[in-house]
Formats: sequence, C-alpha cells, structure tokens
Amino acid sequence: MTIVYPVADKTSSISLRSLDGSETYPAADVRYLSDSGQLLDVWHDLEALRSQVSRALFDGRRRGAPGPTIDPLTDSGVWRYRELILPVPVETIVTRPEGNTPLYEHPCLGSWVGVDGFYLKHEGENPTGSFKDRGMTVGVTQAKAIGARAVACASTGNTSASMAAYAAKAGMAAFIFIPAGKIAAGKLSQALAYGAHTLQIRGDFDDAMRLVQQVCNELGIYLLNSLNPFRLEGQKSIVFEILQGFGWQPPDWIVLPGGNLGNTAAFGKALYEARELGLIDRLPRIATIQAEGASPFYQSFSLNFAERKRLKAQTIATAIRIGDPVSFERAVRTFKWTDGVSASVTDEEIMNAKALVDSTGIGCEPASAASVAGARKLVSAGVIRPDETVVGILTGNLLKDPTATVDYHTGAWPNADFANHPLELEATLAAVQAEIEKRL
Repeated sequence: MTIVYPVADKTSSISLRSLDGSETYPAADVRYLSDSGQLLDVWHDLEALRSQVSRALFDGRRRGAPGPTIDPLTDSGVWRYRELILPVPVETIVTRPEGNTPLYEHPCLGSWVGVDGFYLKHEGENPTGSFKDRGMTVGVTQAKAIGARAVACASTGNTSASMAAYAAKAGMAAFIFIPAGKIAAGKLSQALAYGAHTLQIRGDFDDAMRLVQQVCNELGIYLLNSLNPFRLEGQKSIVFEILQGFGWQPPDWIVLPGGNLGNTAAFGKALYEARELGLIDRLPRIATIQAEGASPFYQSFSLNFAERKRLKAQTIATAIRIGDPVSFERAVRTFKWTDGVSASVTDEEIMNAKALVDSTGIGCEPASAASVAGARKLVSAGVIRPDETVVGILTGNLLKDPTATVDYHTGAWPNADFANHPLELEATLAAVQAEIEKRL
C-alpha cells in the first residue's frame, strides 16, 4: 500500500521499501527499519514519473531574482525537484530556502589534485553552513506532515545545527544528543542559538546514535538522523544540481567525504533514478573518502565488502568521526550501481588540502577537505585519469570549526605545508613597512 500525493495535475505514488525490495510500507508510517531489520528507502513510482518530469521542467524552475516571498519550487535547490524528492503540497514545505550552491573552479586546485577539470560543489553555503539543510528541509516537512510533536537526532555538529534551525522554523521541539566534548564549538553554538534542547552524552557519536534511537522509539519522537529515509531524499538534490549545472551531461567522478555515509547512499539513489527517468544517459563514478582514523567503510571496501568493519573513530575531521556508519548497506548499493571506489586520507593530508582550499578564497571545514585530498590520492594512484572531470563535495563552511584552522596556521600542526603564520611586530611604522615590503 502507498500514500498518494498530488503532483501538478497528476499523481505519483511513494512508499517505504526495504533495500532488497521484499517489504513495503505506507510512506506515512513512522518507521526507520523494515520488520526484518533492513534499512528503508523512499521509493518513487518511476514509471508514473517518466511522463511527468523532464530536463525542461527542472530547467524552467531555475531561480531568477528572488521575490519578497519564498517560492519553494524556484527558490529552493531541493524543492525544485519536488517530484523526485517528496511530492507534498507546496504550502506544507518547511524551507529556508536551501540549495542552489555554487560550483567553484580554481586552477591551483586542479593542478594540485592532478586533473584539468576539477570543480568544488560548496554545500557549506547552505543556510546553516552544511549540506544537512538539504535533508533537513525534507525531514522536518515530513515530520510536520505526520503531526510529530518533536524531533531528535544524534550529531557530531552539522546535523544538530540544521535540525535545530528547521525545527525552530516549523515551531517544533528539538532534542539533540551529542558526544560530550567532541563537537566543534561553531556547530554547538548554532544548536544552542536555535533553541534546541542539547543533551551531552558521555560517549562517542555511535553511543549517542544508539541512545537517540531508543528514546525516539519509546517516546514517539521523530528521528531525523540519516537512518530516516526522508532525510536522504533531500540530499539527493546535490546530485540533481550537479547534473543540471553540467547541462545534464554528468562529470566522470563525484568525490565526497564519508562519515555516516548518508550522502554516498543518497548520491547513488539520485543517479539511479536520474538514469531510469532519462535525465542522464550514463552514471558518473562515486568515490567516498574517509579519514584514516575513521575509515570503516574504506576498510570494508578493501576487503571487497566480504566483512563489515566497525571501529572507534578518531580524526580531526569531527563531521566524519564515525566508526559504525548507519547507511553502510545503502552505500554498498551505491558502489554497485556506480562502480564506486573508496580511499582513506590522513589528518595531515586533510588539513593540507583544507589549507589549500581556504587559500583560494573558497574555504571549508576539515571533513570537506577529505574529498580534495582523496581526489589527489586517487589521481596519484591512477584510478582517476588526469583528463577526467571531477566534482568534489565540500560539505561544510570554514567557520564550522575555526579552532582547527587556527591551530593549523599557528604551529599546532608540525607538517603544515600551507601554514600562514601570524606575525608579531613592534608597534612602529618602520617595522610594519619593512615586513610589508618583504612580501610585495
């Protein structure tokens, strides 16, 4: 059985479906796993959608000059693709708006990575500073649609900031479970400022994740981690925007950081659906990059997924400091669809890549830079060819973790290749003039 929503003048059915396709539930059900314990997808009736969506439909909705009121179908880079995301009535949508993030190109980045066509999709330019806004606009809209009284998540930072903002906009109570002492101050400040009830758990992210699931099940609170399949529907829009930005001619590679693997899962589903609907005729390859100290997916990939690895994660990149990723099975499916690859990079490689991105005036948080460091490593290994087109995903804003940036440039990192040390000078014109002239 499925729930049916209006789409333009037609209808499109969506349902919740287990990964193996054997179990189906109404989309209005509040559930995050199937009866047999499988992860769930929001499943669209692609056959019905073939006659309803097209490149021209989405191109016609591209944002012009924004008006005095928000129109989700044109102002949001998520809801522009409403038919492929969550086909609810437009007036029910909770939006900031989000999306419409830029594709940046800089010659020194392409040269350093080793490809001519290197682009960065900067999700840090979303309203709360990370890609999580794309998933949260959909998750909170669904929570509102089913009449949820409160929402909750476990978070290393970006999820909590985004959920707090969207819950506040929707007038819902929000509860955030964070690992005590293991969240960047820039992200914690957002959750507190937006009014969320913040619970610091004595443990790591995986402990917080287990606890929030138990609390949501017992108290009837709506869970908005990436275990929730509606969250991932919003994150698909990153891929749709990339494809549209390239005139529906896909790049050769999309390279992204991997933590809880929600984006890896969402990207594969978006590409599968885009090809099935005739929006594209080939799939780019997905490369998921993990920090060396938080690399369970990479380690599993290295074993051809014969064994699922779990570990206690440790990395400077707090946004991907996850040792037991929830969307593991979904991410494996993405790799099957896209002939995906994984790599791991050290914290030193991450921070050097971040410093280079920052120095171009683009900027990102540490986890984002894993995609740049990973692309460079895959080019060096001959996996990515120098003549291929690569889009790297920057997941978060530079100011999400300012402490890491300051530490890098002030000596806390012994092998900081691009450190920009501040200078202490005498308060005299002569001293300042001499220093400036050395640099001109």
